[in-house]
Amino acid sequence: MVVFALSLIGSVLAWLKRERSGAAILFSGMGVVLFVTFVVSLWITLERPPLRTMGETRLWYSMFLLLAGLLTYARWHYRWILSFSTLLATVFMVINILKPEIHDQTLVPALQSVWFVPHVSVYMFSYALLGCATLLAIGGLVARSNRFDPAIERLLYSGVAFVTIGMLTGAIWAKDAWGAYWSWDAKESWAAVTWSLYLIAIHLALRPSTYNKAWLHRLYHITIIVAFCALQMCWWGVNYLPTAANSVHTYN
Repeated sequence: MVVFALSLIGSVLAWLKRERSGAAILFSGMGVVLFVTFVVSLWITLERPPLRTMGETRLWYSMFLLLAGLLTYARWHYRWILSFSTLLATVFMVINILKPEIHDQTLVPALQSVWFVPHVSVYMFSYALLGCATLLAIGGLVARSNRFDPAIERLLYSGVAFVTIGMLTGAIWAKDAWGAYWSWDAKESWAAVTWSLYLIAIHLALRPSTYNKAWLHRLYHITIIVAFCALQMCWWGVNYLPTAANSVHTYN
C-alpha cells in the first residue's frame, strides 16, 4: 500500500506540472526503492530467489514496471506514462493480494541452476520495458500520432535485447537441466512467436516510410500491441492450455 501511495503521489505530481517534475521523480523513485527493499527482504526470508511461483513473478513485474515507467517519464517527460504504469503495476499487485500463493522455501532441482535468477529476472525486466512501449503504442494509435515513436523505439530495442538474452540464458539452463537447448513445448513455442513479432516491429521501425505512410504507422503500433498480447500468452496464458501439465516449465 505504501508503494502504491508513493507511486500515486508521483503520478499526480507529474500531471500537475507541464515541465518535468523533480518531486514526481522523487516520490515515484521512493516507491521503487521501497518495492526493491521488500523483494530483497522476501528473498532473505525465503532463503531463495522469490521467482518460483506465478505470484512471485508478478511481484517482480510490478516492480520493474514502476521502474520502467519512471525511467520513461524521466527521459521523455510523458506525464501520463507514470499514471498508466502505476495503474498496470497496481493491477498485478491487487491480483497477488486477492490470489495469494504459498511462498515456501522449496526449489525443485531444475530451479537450483545458476541460470535460474538471470533468466527469469531478465525476462521480467524486458516484459516491463515492452509493457511501457505498448502503452505508448496504444497512445500513438489512438491519437494517430508518431510523436511517441522515439520513446517506443528505445523501449522496443532495449526490451527485445533483454528478451533475447533471456531466451539464450534459458536455452543454456535447459541444456543443463534437461539435456536439450530447446524442446518446443507450449511456453517455448509462444516465446518464439513473441520474439518473431517483436522482430517484425523492429523491421517496421527501421523503414523510413513507416512515419510517412499512415497505414504503415498504424501497422507498426498494432504489431507492438499484438506482440505484447503474445507475450502475455507466453508468460501466463500457456498455463491454461491442455498441454500445460506436461510442460517442463511447470514447477508448482
